Amino acid sequence: MSMFPGRFSGRTAVITGGASGLGLLASKRIIEEGGRVSLWDVNVSAPGANQKLPPGVHAVQVDVGNHANVAAAARQSKDALGKIDILINCAGITGATALVQDYAVESWLQVMNVNLNGTFYCCREIVPLMIAGGYGRIVNIASVAGKEGNPKASAYSASKAGVIGFTKSLGKELATSGILVNCVTPATFESPILDQLPQAQIDYMRSRIPMGRLGEAAECAALVCWLASEECSFSTAATFDISGGRTTY
Repeated sequence: MSMFPGRFSGRTAVITGGASGLGLLASKRIIEEGGRVSLWDVNVSAPGANQKLPPGVHAVQVDVGNHANVAAAARQSKDALGKIDILINCAGITGATALVQDYAVESWLQVMNVNLNGTFYCCREIVPLMIAGGYGRIVNIASVAGKEGNPKASAYSASKAGVIGFTKSLGKELATSGILVNCVTPATFESPILDQLPQAQIDYMRSRIPMGRLGEAAECAALVCWLASEECSFSTAATFDISGGRTTY
């Protein structure tokens, strides 16, 4: 049961990467708190995926690294919801775990396309809809890796650093428009994205967290939903850590 019933009453949200992990939890919270959600995910039509989705959610299969896909999805979501007040960019991939000199160019480009270009494409298509409505909240999911860098994760780290810089730029552009843009930089938390990593890499990232554990997706969803709400009213172009003490700046 939500602690904030009605917080998103009358609000509509697009959540990318929403078929699992953080995106799915955020979508459930927004619906429980009175909002409506259009959930975008490349795997939204995978066998069994729809059984996990919240009742009443509008789902669209989208490859966020494909601009034409994103533009079409934005139109579908606008038609289905009537407006778009909130955008939460959760879609992301880790890429290869490899030294830079061994890193496959194709893997590098794929990570950049999904994590950084995808965030740009989604904002590019949805920001005009928010401007027309005079209101918006955008939350981009970056990573502590974008601040500190993780060895053997150069593409992921660089893409998330790009998301932080992009967020700061867009937030400043829209600062007087009623649209607030912030990003979250989690340390490693329990998520299906960990399935893309070797155990040694997960163990390394856990060892860097002073609290001695990985974060829970629900903990991150709580922060994301505050940033996506009207309660967040004087923060924009900002970076919010949720790292168990790993980051201190």
